[in-house]
Amino acid sequence: FGSRHLARASCPSPLPKARARIPAAMVERLTYRRHTRYNTKSNKVRLLRTPGGRLVNQVVKKKAKGPACGDCGKRLIGLPCVRPMEFKRLKKRERRVNRAYGGSRCASCVRSRIVRAFLIEEQKCVKQVLAEKISSMKEKDEPSRKKKGKK
Repeated sequence: FGSRHLARASCPSPLPKARARIPAAMVERLTYRRHTRYNTKSNKVRLLRTPGGRLVNQVVKKKAKGPACGDCGKRLIGLPCVRPMEFKRLKKRERRVNRAYGGSRCASCVRSRIVRAFLIEEQKCVKQVLAEKISSMKEKDEPSRKKKGKK
C-alpha cells in the first residue's frame, strides 16, 4: 500500500488534480408564457421572485428613444421618452412644446429657420429697390437720348 502511494507522489502527472466539486444551486427553468416562444427583441423577460417564493417571468418593455428633431436629429427636450403607442395616448399638450414647430423641431433649428426666412425676405426687398432705382435711371436717360436723336 505504501509503495504504490509513494510511486504516485514521486512522478508528476500532466493533468491537474481534480478539485472537490461543490454542488451549485439549481436554477429554475421557466417557459415563456406569451405566444412567442423564442428569445426575440420583443419578447424579453427577467426573472422575478414573488413574495411567496415562486420564480416568475416579468415581461420587459422595449426601451424608448423619444422624439428627435427632424432637421438635426437631436433629442427634443421637454418631451417624454415613451414608445409610439404610449406617445399617441398622451394629451396634446404633453406631446408638444408651446412654440412654433414645437414637438417637431428643436429650438436652434427653429431659430435658424426664422433667421433664414427673414434674410430671404430682406434680399427680395433689396432686389426690388435696386430694380426700381435702375428703372428710374433708365426713364431719366431715355428722354435725353430721344432729344439728342431729334437734333
